[in-house]
Parts: sequence; C-alpha cells; structure tokens
Amino acid sequence: MRRINVDELADRIREGSRGHIARAITLVESSKPEHRQLAHDLLRTIADDTGRAFRVGVSGVPGAGKSTFINAMGTKLVTERDHKVAVLAIDPSSTRTGGSILGDRTRMGEFAALEGAFVRPSPSGGHLGGVARATRESMLVLEAAGYDVVLVETVGVGQSEIAVSGMVDTFLMLQVARTGDQLQGIKRGILELADVIAITKADGDNAGAARVAARELSIALKLVTSEDEKRRAPVLTCSSYTGDGLDEVWDAVVQHREALESGGVLQSRRLEQQRDWLWNMVRGELAEALRTAPAVREAAVEVEAALATEELSALEGSKIILRAFAGAIDDLSWGADGGDPAQSG
Repeated sequence: MRRINVDELADRIREGSRGHIARAITLVESSKPEHRQLAHDLLRTIADDTGRAFRVGVSGVPGAGKSTFINAMGTKLVTERDHKVAVLAIDPSSTRTGGSILGDRTRMGEFAALEGAFVRPSPSGGHLGGVARATRESMLVLEAAGYDVVLVETVGVGQSEIAVSGMVDTFLMLQVARTGDQLQGIKRGILELADVIAITKADGDNAGAARVAARELSIALKLVTSEDEKRRAPVLTCSSYTGDGLDEVWDAVVQHREALESGGVLQSRRLEQQRDWLWNMVRGELAEALRTAPAVREAAVEVEAALATEELSALEGSKIILRAFAGAIDDLSWGADGGDPAQSG
C-alpha cells in the first residue's frame, strides 16, 4: 500500500471518491500493525461525519435470496427514494487458504452499476459468525462518504446473525416458503433478534405459499414473545423479481428506526454495541498477542514436545504458556507509536 496521508484520505472520502473509499476500507481490513495505527487515526479524523446512516443487517436461511433481494431493494432505494446505499457483503473465507468466494457482487450487477451505490465484498477471515473483523470500521468509512443506508449481508450460517445484530440498528431476516416446517432451521434466539421478517420469492405459483408462511411465522412469533407489550417483528412478503412488497419491507425498516429514535433507544443501543465491540477488540488483541509473542512461541515448542512424550499434561502446559505470556506483556506494542492502547481505536 502506498504512503498514506490520513487527512488527505479523509477529505477525499468526504468528497465521495470511490477509489479513496475502497482504499480506506482496504486499510481498515489490514492486520499489519502500521496499517492498524493509520486506520485508527483515520477513524478518529472522520468520527464527526459518522453515525447518521440506517445500519441494516440482512440475513436469512440458505436459498432465501439475500443477494438478489439486496440488488432489488438497493436499486429501488437509489432510483426511487434518492438514498445513497452501500453494501458490505460478508463472504465465507477458506479456513485453509483464507480465500473467499466473493460472488455477491456478480448477483448485484444492476445495483452495483448505479451512481449512488457501493458494493464491497468482504472475506470473513474466519472470524466469529462469518463477520469480517473490520466490518464496523468499514461502516464508518461509508457513512463519512455520505452513504445514508448501509446494508450488511451475512453468510447466513452459524452465529453470523448474532454477530451482525450487534453492529446494526435493524436486523432484517429473510425466509422462504415451501421449506417444510417454517421453523425448521430457525432458532428461537434468531427469531428474537429479528426486527423485521420478510418471506421472499412471493411471486407466481409461490405467492400463495409465501402468504401462508407469513401467517404461520407470525403465529410462531407470538409464542416466542408472549409479552403483550413487547414489540413483535412484522412478517411481510416480497418478491425481488417483480418488486412487489419491497416498499412495505423498507417502510417497516424505517418505522423501526423511527421507533428507536423516538424512544431514545437508538443511542443507547449503539453505546451498548460499542461496549461489546470494545471487549471483542480486547479479546482479539490478546489472542493475537498470545499467538505472536516470541516468548510464547518458544515455550509452546517445548510444551508441545513434552506433550508428545507425555511428560506434561495439557493443564500443566497451559500454565507454562500463560506464564511465558505474562512475562511478555510489558513488551507488547499496541500501536506504531507505542502509545496507550485505549487511545488507538
């Protein structure tokens, strides 16, 4: 990566330069210590220009058509509602090579070609829930660039829904009809996370089945959230092919956002998300330091050799490694300038 002037990069981001936006996201995705420090400086510089966008997570069961839905919805928001829409499409990374499929952009061709659209496929890098480590920082870059809607598409498996719900304002869950039991594969916890639910592919011969699925899921939600005063996610139907129902789905997202703002919940939710992210970052930094500390690597070689000959148990070996790590903590470098870690993110 070429030498970076943070102030100049921030100015070009605010101007909406696509090349500089892409460069900034590449910077915040980098795990190199010097790049991480520059990324922290950049995020501090643009902080006043962030926080005003609709942050919407989009997830769903396999086959629900997440990318096709985002292509149709994003196109409608840009062309009919005058929004600037950015998409962070989290792709599963190979656990062996780190490579990613990155196929979402090909399924969002119509949307990606629009002037007011930005699509960034982002490999998950093996992080919890399939959510890329730098997704949060990428969202801030996009907000500073003037995108007032940021959609985060997950891989839709494992814990990805939980991870994404911790960084967005509205969690949109996509479901498809004719998959047998409508609750099959949907955990109670995921239903409780959803703020809006949409049954997709509600067109042609499938339209009737979609309406039935929506009714069944609405009944299921009453069982999940029995408290009368607690808000239940609306269950709607839509078609990415015909466009039917897309306006209603987005109106539900807007209504949820308005309810959060009027109730004073939006700010407290984002503050809670920041606290959660703080400790996620602390755990991540500690894990990385533990993995890379020279003293730990040296101790690990000896411990693993002793394990192979059964001279040590795993419990005894873990204590040796942790003692080695404790002795190396004072030598950790928390940033390129060696400053206080609390001031670098």
